[in-house]
Amino acid sequence: MQAIIFDMDGVLVDSMHYHAEAWASALKTAGINIDKKIIYELEGANYRQVIDIILRQFDRIPTEEEIQDIGSKKLTIFGQIARVKPFGGIKELLETLKQTYKLAVVSGSNRSTVHETINAFFPETFQVIVDGEETKICKPSPEPYLNAVQRLGVSEDQCLVIENAPLGIRSAKSAGLRCIAVTTYLDRECLKEADLILDNHREIGKYIQSEVERKAKK
Repeated sequence: MQAIIFDMDGVLVDSMHYHAEAWASALKTAGINIDKKIIYELEGANYRQVIDIILRQFDRIPTEEEIQDIGSKKLTIFGQIARVKPFGGIKELLETLKQTYKLAVVSGSNRSTVHETINAFFPETFQVIVDGEETKICKPSPEPYLNAVQRLGVSEDQCLVIENAPLGIRSAKSAGLRCIAVTTYLDRECLKEADLILDNHREIGKYIQSEVERKAKK
């Protein structure tokens, strides 16, 4: 293992309840009322995908004007309500890992949100950042993770992905990457496509250390 690739929302920072609230409020202006759980399940998709998927569930095909209007409202509301913070222990874990591994972030969130969050909490930590505007197709397509692997300069079998949502797991696996999931917002059943499921962030460091020790004994 030479590189570790992290999802951002729900893995590095505790933010998804703000995203869910902002989406619910923005969609309500378009006459759509949603169960916020759907936002957790769609985590990893970019704003265009989220709007398209949800409106089609209500038998509506969104226009470009609707996509831009709802997307803009969601971003504004998120900026007003969000009090994002890193998960406990994640900063310390990253400081340790970056001494040994190449680190990357692959997120479906818009470019400004991703870079503002990373710069605020994890400056000079990640060699590669792939945001939701970086690729034409976002998660669950393999494209975002393949983009990160290429830019890291490593092979797929040398990477480990840390995810917390079904679309992200599917994206990583379809890119040929090993993926472990953390149950931050969804239960184990929703994350069953991952190679391994962990119950909290503390277990991430323990798992990586155990892998290092196991390989050292071979």
